Amino acid sequence: MILDRFRVDGRVAVVTGAGRGIGRGICIALAEAGADVVLAARREHTLQEVASIIEASGRRALIVPTDVLVPEQLDRLAERALAELGGVDFLVNNAGGTLPGPALLCTDKELDHAFHFNVTTALHLSRAFAPSMAKRGHGAIVNISSAIARLVDHGFVAYGTAKAAMTHMTRLLAHEWAPHVRVNAIAVGATETDALAMVTADKNLAKQMEELTPMRRLGTVEDIAAAALYLLSDAGGWVTGKVLEVDGGTVDSNWPFQMPSGLSGPQDQ
Repeated sequence: MILDRFRVDGRVAVVTGAGRGIGRGICIALAEAGADVVLAARREHTLQEVASIIEASGRRALIVPTDVLVPEQLDRLAERALAELGGVDFLVNNAGGTLPGPALLCTDKELDHAFHFNVTTALHLSRAFAPSMAKRGHGAIVNISSAIARLVDHGFVAYGTAKAAMTHMTRLLAHEWAPHVRVNAIAVGATETDALAMVTADKNLAKQMEELTPMRRLGTVEDIAAAALYLLSDAGGWVTGKVLEVDGGTVDSNWPFQMPSGLSGPQDQ
C-alpha cells in the first residue's frame, strides 16, 4: 500500500518550536503516523498540552524545555533525546523568526541575531543528530524556511536573508551527508498561526492576503505538517537537498503592508 510509505512507526523525531503553531502541528502529525516525539520549546506549559495529545495517540512524548538561542540548551536537548529514546531518526528545525523592519534601521546586531536564530541553531542541532541518524539508517532533517527567502518585499532584509541562507545550507548539507541523511526544507507561505494572528485579526488585512494568494486562502498548520511528514517518511525517501514550496502558489509577496524604505532621491523632490 502506498500509504504505508507515510508511516513512521517506532521512529523518533525531535521538533523545535513544538509548543504551538507549525511545530505543534508537525508533532501531532508525526505521532499520528507512528513516531515518538521529543518536544522542544521555551514554554513548558505549551509542551505539556502537545505531549498529552501525542500520548493519547499511543506514542511517547519527551518534553525538553529549550531556548534554541542558548547553545548549552541545544546540547542538553541532544543529550537527553539520544540517551532517553536510544537515538533519533528525524529532526525538524522549526524554531526561528525575525520581526520585519526597514533595512536602514536594521543594525548589525539584529542581522547577526536573525542568522543565529534561523541558521546557526539549525546547523547546531543538525550536527548533533546526524551521526545517530546515519547509524540508524533512515535519517531525515526538515528545515522550516519561508517563501520570503525567494520573494521580495519591504521590511524583510534580515529575516528573508537568513531564511535564504537556511535554504542553501539545506542543499549543502544534503550533498555532504547523502546517502546517509536526507536534508530538505519547506518554504512556508502565510500560514494561520498565533504569530500571524496579529495581522489576520483585522479581517480586511486577512482578506487582502487571501486575494493576493492564488489559492485564495491562507495556509494551515496541517498543510505544513503534511509536507513535513512526506519529506521525513519513506514516501520522500528519494528526495534530498530540495526546498518544497508550500505557499498557496504565491509568486509575489502577499504581505498586506507597504513599509517605507526611508530613502529619497532626486526623483522624490
